[in-house]
Amino acid sequence: MTEPKATVAADYDYQANDRRIDRTISLRQATLERDLGRLHAWLGSEHVKPYWQLDLPLAAFRNRLAAKLEDDHLTPYVGCLDHVPMSYWECYRAAEDDVANHYDADPADRGVHLLIGPEEYLGRGYARPLLRAVVAMQFRRSRADRVIAEPDARNDRAIAVFEDCGFEPRGEFRFEEAEKDALLVVCERERFESAALALDEGVADDALARAGTGGGADD
Repeated sequence: MTEPKATVAADYDYQANDRRIDRTISLRQATLERDLGRLHAWLGSEHVKPYWQLDLPLAAFRNRLAAKLEDDHLTPYVGCLDHVPMSYWECYRAAEDDVANHYDADPADRGVHLLIGPEEYLGRGYARPLLRAVVAMQFRRSRADRVIAEPDARNDRAIAVFEDCGFEPRGEFRFEEAEKDALLVVCERERFESAALALDEGVADDALARAGTGGGADD
């Protein structure tokens, strides 16, 4: 019999435990069979509609999702916390995307889109560790030195999340193809890895402090 943990792990493209939130973050590729209903509901949510513009009837949404799943330059993912689906991600090759018309794209650049689905996960500090996991996956699975994003320039909350995860603003532009004013943000591999190391060290220091082993007579 297959071990349950092995079965769960095999279902994902990326999985890691984030000690700061004490949750397992997992990412798997989306499918029509498993995710059509949940993604249709999430993208029709009030907190998502202004930025994604995919509040469509189910049949039209199915066609749009099917097109995304068949798109060679883009991979849709469902993000999970402790194996519960709660977020949607699109990872893409930026040089083959419309955004390449608006900045000096390197052929290896990767990009990311994101949303948190169920409202009960909003405002609980999950977006940052999830984004860090997705960026880590992008760097691990490619030779890219940059991951970029182009959030809606009105979406201050999303922009703050990107900045806290090592993305640097590079300027606003009119993204006609996406029908929005966007802010280009760029995360360099070296900057991201340095920030991740500092975060890991901070988590370890916090754990030592909570355990009461931060100092003593033998130091």
